[in-house]
Amino acid sequence: MTTRRKFIQGSALLSVLTLSGVSKWGKALTLAGQAGLPVRKPVVLSTWDHGLAANEAAWKILAANGKALDAVEKGVMVTEADIRNLSVGLSALPDRDGIVTLDASIMDEKGRCGAVACLERIKHPIAVARMVMEKTPHVLMVGSGAQKFALDNGFPLESEKLSPEAEKQYKAWLKTSQYKPIINIENHDTIGMIALDADGNLSGSCTTSGLAYKMHGRVGDSPIIGAGMYVDNEVGAACATGLGETVLRICGSYLVVELMRQGLSPMEACRKAVERLMAKNPDYKDVQVGFLALNKKGEHGAYSLQKGFSYALADATGNKMFDAKSKL
Repeated sequence: MTTRRKFIQGSALLSVLTLSGVSKWGKALTLAGQAGLPVRKPVVLSTWDHGLAANEAAWKILAANGKALDAVEKGVMVTEADIRNLSVGLSALPDRDGIVTLDASIMDEKGRCGAVACLERIKHPIAVARMVMEKTPHVLMVGSGAQKFALDNGFPLESEKLSPEAEKQYKAWLKTSQYKPIINIENHDTIGMIALDADGNLSGSCTTSGLAYKMHGRVGDSPIIGAGMYVDNEVGAACATGLGETVLRICGSYLVVELMRQGLSPMEACRKAVERLMAKNPDYKDVQVGFLALNKKGEHGAYSLQKGFSYALADATGNKMFDAKSKL
């Protein structure tokens, strides 16, 4: 397996210096970040290096004064369709039975939300999650019921065959069948995306294939509103990545938003959430978790348990990667 990404060259301090000039993204703005200075709206953030391509799609919508909700849906759909990705979408690594199951959630500025879990053979679970939000009285649909709902609403049923790389790695795993997630390795990551649009409204999305070689039927934090992602349009938005069980135990993304409500900066809120997670999970040294947050002012922050968590930020100055600060 390959590492999630190579560290970005340069220090975290340099990554938050002011950027100036005019680029393809439009009029130059001040890019702050973990220094706590405001980033003018619109802005979109997403987890890991696959967030760069996702941000490109999301920014096209935001730059045209589109809604944050549309941006966070279309943005992560790029990652879901990436056949090279082994942690999101149908090309991802399967569970221990050789089946790829997908989880996703979405939430808008009005507090509406939708999610799917343990969904099989549907290319874009995030789009199904949005349809659950908009077309049903429910928030979460799972398994065969979620698949039937998708099919009834025009989503095609994809092949159940594993992608070539996923099949190769799964066959290698079967030789030992050892289950031990390795931090910052592409077996437990997701993509979470949060955005603030030109109207000052927030939305968020999250989509994943979950832990590689998990027990069939396992569901992590990503489709659980308040765990993998949460939005409060009066305060801010947050998303999580990493080992979902640890995030579920503290309702991680909701916790980050509530800490921002109490006056903490996005980065400080993420840091406090990591500390809470450590207190509730005594085996924390063996896992990775990262939080990403954006407040109503357009300020953002990120913090992770272990080194190695990266995120992408796109605004009018460009689309760039950053390394989050970490506890360990």
